[in-house]
Amino acid sequence: MNRVYGIIGIKAKMANWNADFTGRPKSTSNGDIFGSDKALKYPMKKMWESEGKNILFIKSWKENKGGIVPNQLGERYASIFGEIDKKNTTTKEVMANLFKCTDVKNFGATFAEEGQNISITGAVQFGQGFNKFDDTNIEIQDILSPFADSTKEDAKQSTLGTKITVDEAHYFYGFSINPSNYDEYKEILGSEFKGYTKEDYDSFKKVALTSATAYSTNSKFGCENEFTLFVECKEKDTYLPDLSDYVEFDSEQRAVNLTKLEKLVGDRGEIEVYSNPYKLKVITTKTHKNIFTNEEI
Repeated sequence: MNRVYGIIGIKAKMANWNADFTGRPKSTSNGDIFGSDKALKYPMKKMWESEGKNILFIKSWKENKGGIVPNQLGERYASIFGEIDKKNTTTKEVMANLFKCTDVKNFGATFAEEGQNISITGAVQFGQGFNKFDDTNIEIQDILSPFADSTKEDAKQSTLGTKITVDEAHYFYGFSINPSNYDEYKEILGSEFKGYTKEDYDSFKKVALTSATAYSTNSKFGCENEFTLFVECKEKDTYLPDLSDYVEFDSEQRAVNLTKLEKLVGDRGEIEVYSNPYKLKVITTKTHKNIFTNEEI
């Protein structure tokens, strides 16, 4: 398959899609709110994991000296593929196993454990997802705990906490998929390794359409997939920039205008668009589909 470019749009309403270490929505030094690529990849990994696929780079736990602590990378690998034998396990074997993990197959890996030092540049690469909504406000809610402060013996009141959300934000992530990133590994791993396949792409498309909606935690409830666009290039040597820069968002109408993007792509690729037709208007000359039902709009 040839390169694929696209955009994933995430809506957050009274939710916090990606918090910094202070609990506030992540932002640049000039105040622009954005979501990191890690925030988008995590619900994708969780969805793949729920489907029974091997996921390596995700937090898992073990009991240690009466406590519960996260596994180390080597321990996570061992839980999936078994312990690495320092004397007999080859780097080729470890690399072949890494590519059996869906997250590694898509996003790549840095694996430095048990005498191994492997770096894989992923076929799928994301940019940062910037909020294009003009009127986003940060909301801070006080939360009353039912318990007294355990650090104060004379505490007579229950403790207070806070929940920080945005009232509304619309994040747009640009991404690219370059299957040729894995061509060199075909020579190393042999005929059994097929590289980044159509099946891998179909699996990615599914989570690109639904994983944020499916992943509901206290802070993420209210975050959902509202827009996804794929451009499948017709020629192998087609190169496109970050497509999210060419999307215009009308904050008043909640409308996505694809006029500039369609001119940029021209006839170099097939454009496929999915959106939430109940909350989002899409201005496009292309036939597009309901992101929930997959039916044409």
